[in-house]
Amino acid sequence: MFVLLSIFMTLPVLLLAGGHAPNADAFAESAAIVFTLGLVGMIATYRKPRDLKPRFMFVLTVSSWFIIALLSALPFYLSDHGISAADAFFEGTSGITTTGATVFSGLDAMDRDLLLWRSILQWIGGVGIIGMFVAVLPFLRVGGMRLFATESSEWTDKALPRMKTLSRGLLLVYVAFSVIAVVTYWLSGMTLFDAFNHGLTSIATGGFSTSDMSMGKFNDVILMEATLFMIIGSLPFFLFVRELHGQHGVLFRDQQVRLFLMILFLVPLLLTLYRWLVSPVPFDPVHNYAATLFNVTSVVTTTGYASEDYSAWGPLAFVLFFFLMFVGGCSGSTAGGMKIFRFQLSLIILREQLMRLLHPRAVLTRNYNGRSVSDEIISSMIAYTFIFLLCLLLITVALAAMQLDFITALSGALTSLTNVGPGLGDIIGPAGNFGPLPDGAKWVLSVGMLMGRLEILSVVIVLSPAFWRS
Repeated sequence: MFVLLSIFMTLPVLLLAGGHAPNADAFAESAAIVFTLGLVGMIATYRKPRDLKPRFMFVLTVSSWFIIALLSALPFYLSDHGISAADAFFEGTSGITTTGATVFSGLDAMDRDLLLWRSILQWIGGVGIIGMFVAVLPFLRVGGMRLFATESSEWTDKALPRMKTLSRGLLLVYVAFSVIAVVTYWLSGMTLFDAFNHGLTSIATGGFSTSDMSMGKFNDVILMEATLFMIIGSLPFFLFVRELHGQHGVLFRDQQVRLFLMILFLVPLLLTLYRWLVSPVPFDPVHNYAATLFNVTSVVTTTGYASEDYSAWGPLAFVLFFFLMFVGGCSGSTAGGMKIFRFQLSLIILREQLMRLLHPRAVLTRNYNGRSVSDEIISSMIAYTFIFLLCLLLITVALAAMQLDFITALSGALTSLTNVGPGLGDIIGPAGNFGPLPDGAKWVLSVGMLMGRLEILSVVIVLSPAFWRS
C-alpha cells in the first residue's frame, strides 16, 4: 500500500508536466519517504507466511488507514506554504476518507499540484472504501455488507477466485464512471483541469473542489450532472458488477437503493415547496429545485459539495440538513453516514415489536432483500448505533471544551463521523471552512473522520484491552 501511495504521489507533478508544479520537490520528497517505508516493509516480510486471522486483519485495517492518512499529509506539510502539521493531517485525512472538509481557503489561486493531490487522495480513498466494505469488513464481521454480499465475506480457497473476479469488476466500474464523469464535465463547459478534479471527487463522493465557491461556480446543467454522479457513487458498486455479469435489474430491486432514491426525490421536492412559500422575492422554481436537489444529494450522499449556503434557507432547511447528515448512502458504495439499510432494519425491528405486543404468540420472520436477518446482524446494528451516538457525544463535548459554540461543535462532530464534509453555522458551514478551528479541534475531528470511515466498531475493538489479552 505504501509503494502504491508513493506512485500516486508522483501523479500531480507528472500531470502538470506541461504546466507549473511549484511543489515538485515536496512531492518528490514525500514519494521517496513513503516508497522507502514500503520497500523496507516488503523486504522485512519477504517469504514470511501471511496468516489472515481476524485479529491481524483488524490491526492491519485500522492501522493502515491511520498511517496512510498521516503519510498523505506529507506533500501539504513539506510544501512551501508553511502548512502546520494539524492542518496537513486534517486535509490528508479528509481526502483519504472522502469527507471533503477543508482547512484551506483561496482555492481559486491555490497551487494546482496541491489541488490535484487533494482530488487524487479522494479518488484513492473511494476505491479503498469500496474494497474495504466488500471484502475486509464482512470478513471481520463488521458493517452491513454481510447482508448484501455474503460470497465476499469468506477468505477460503473456494471463495478467493470469486473475490478476485469481484475486485476486478469493482475497479473496472469505478474507473469507467470516473472517466465518464471527467469527460461529461469537460464537454459541459468546465476546463479540463476542473473537470478532472471534480470527476474524481464526484464518483468518490468526496466533495473537494478547485474553488472556494465549490460547485456554485458552475451552471445548472453541471449541477444536475454532478447530482447524477454523486448518486452513482452512493449506490452499491457490487450491484453494478452483477449487472455487468448479466443479472439485469438487481440494482433497482435492492431495498436500500429504492429507499435511497425515494429520499432524494421527495425531500428536495418538499424543501423546494417550502422555499417557495417563505420566499419574499420572486421565485424561480426550476433553478431553485436544481439547487435544492443538488445540495440535498450532496449532504445525503456525504459528498460535501455546495452550490450556495443552504443553512440560510430558513429554520426548516437548517434542521432538515442537520438530520440528513445522519443518513448516508448505500452499503458497498463510496458514501459515508449511517447507511440506508440501518434505518430499514430499525423499522423492521419496530414493526416486529409492535406485532409482538398485538400478537404475543405469533411466529414472526425477519426478512430483508429476500434474506433472513439473523439476531447477530441486529445486535451488530444496535451496537453500532449506540457507539456512534456515544462518539458523537464525546467529540461534541471535546469540541465544546475548546470554546466552540454548540452548533459548530455538534455539527462538526456529526460531519466528521458521517464523513459529510461541511458542517453548519457561520464557521464550518457550506460558506466557511475548518481553518479557523484550533489545532486541537482539527486533531479530534481527524480521528473522528477515520473512525467514521472504519465503521467505528473496528477502531473500538482494536482499542479495547480484551482484544490484546485474548
